[in-house]
Amino acid sequence: MASGSGSGLAEEKAAAGDEQLVESSSEGEGRKEGSRLSGLLWHGGSAYDAWFSCASNQVAQVLLTLPYSFAQLGMASGILFQLFYGLLGSWTAYLISILYLEYRTRRERDKFDFRNHVIQWFEVLDGLLGRHWRNVGLAFNCTFLVFGSVIQLIGCASNIYYVNDRLDKRTWTYVFGACCATTVFIPSFHNYRIWSFLGLLMTTYTAWYIALASLIHGQVEGVAHSGPTSIVLYFTGATNILYTFGGHAVTVEIMHAMWRPQKFKAIYLLATVYVLTLTLPSAAAAYWAFGDELLTHSNALALLPRTPWRDAAVVLMLIHQFITFGFACTPLYFVWEKLVGLHGCASLCKRAAARLPVVVPIWFLAIIFPFFGPINSAVGSLLVSFTVYIIPSLAHMVTFRSPQSRQNAVERPPRFAGGWTGAYVINSFVVAWVLVVGFGFGGWASITNFVHQVNTFGLFAKCYQCPPHPALSPPAVAPAAPSLLNATAIFGGAPVPSPAPAPAPSPLHFVLGHHHHHRHHRHGL
Repeated sequence: MASGSGSGLAEEKAAAGDEQLVESSSEGEGRKEGSRLSGLLWHGGSAYDAWFSCASNQVAQVLLTLPYSFAQLGMASGILFQLFYGLLGSWTAYLISILYLEYRTRRERDKFDFRNHVIQWFEVLDGLLGRHWRNVGLAFNCTFLVFGSVIQLIGCASNIYYVNDRLDKRTWTYVFGACCATTVFIPSFHNYRIWSFLGLLMTTYTAWYIALASLIHGQVEGVAHSGPTSIVLYFTGATNILYTFGGHAVTVEIMHAMWRPQKFKAIYLLATVYVLTLTLPSAAAAYWAFGDELLTHSNALALLPRTPWRDAAVVLMLIHQFITFGFACTPLYFVWEKLVGLHGCASLCKRAAARLPVVVPIWFLAIIFPFFGPINSAVGSLLVSFTVYIIPSLAHMVTFRSPQSRQNAVERPPRFAGGWTGAYVINSFVVAWVLVVGFGFGGWASITNFVHQVNTFGLFAKCYQCPPHPALSPPAVAPAAPSLLNATAIFGGAPVPSPAPAPAPSPLHFVLGHHHHHRHHRHGL
């Protein structure tokens, strides 16, 4: 709810400025046959583009680790924490959007031109609260985005291993680090229109594949649902969910890419609602089917039988993780460009070359810490807790602490939240809860679990949680009965001995794999 003519003027200026930028970037292309197609696929700035960006960025590789979190938390706590942190994340994303509008409106009143400048979160904090807030926000935001990119690389290596295990996960990390470095050529969030759309479709397929494949597979023999078994695992799982719904560290950049940023206010909430339709069914179904086995398989795909449909899910997730890597890295690219003085450069090649040093440390960290799953919880408790929950809540309270600032606010808190008083109460609760439960208990538990992974597998682990490679195992005896038949690999993997003739399987059997053949099957991550 805007506060009158000042807000309306700001909206018109913001829209006009962004529309002028889009028009100027498309100048000279209007007569080309491919200009409309280019605009359709490449130049995005609508509310729909922002929704796709938020939803696509929010749920990526973490989708594969949520069943692992359910095994740590138990079914009831897993569902409740998803709903709770989804609501908390939507609220703090709303706060970030309000602070962005406040900052932009103030700067535009001073005639500042943003057509060749992308506003970022640390600049919002600087303009509203001063350099100390800027420095703290910059440190947390950049560190979180670095490790968010690291997690995407680790996820790529973890997933591709289930399609082709001829290379170990560390080697796959080298390969995908080089592939993800190509994101330096994507100028800004304006240019993620088609990628965001495709990324969300890919995640939707993978989520429903996990849910349906788990239900068709059925419960493994002797399945146990004993979670939570320890306080360490409980809070580790909770912080992974905190991380899941803390993907709004790029909210400011997404808003700035919009033609009318004022329309963003409810977009993150709507994106979260859709994301919950993916995360809840997939995590609950996988935990129902495999139970405590997930405690040693933090990637849910490891326990599902290999079929063409599972391979498709792996490949689609790989593409989506490439997209999400770009989402996490693009704000880092902007920060680096501003540091070296190339942010306003018109040459995309010069900017791309300048961005490459950002990818190198991310690549290196992914090789040092290949702990897919546990690293999510550590990042969630230590970085996400401050970056997207505590700092935005405190910043909102401090920015509007005086009666004059509240009276002149571009955006007032919604009535259903209780106005200014209700907003302060909610913000105080968010800060207290996340500080004690997320950072305190969650940090202790996730670091304890992380140290355990380091002690067990070591740094620079060549193949984290991999099963023994077939080439190193004793020769297998040819199967004596058709029930020992395993699914034939589409590409990669070890050759399978020719089986004895068996009755033709049903189409459903072929699509999702028959659970009887894999009842005692064990994969490592």
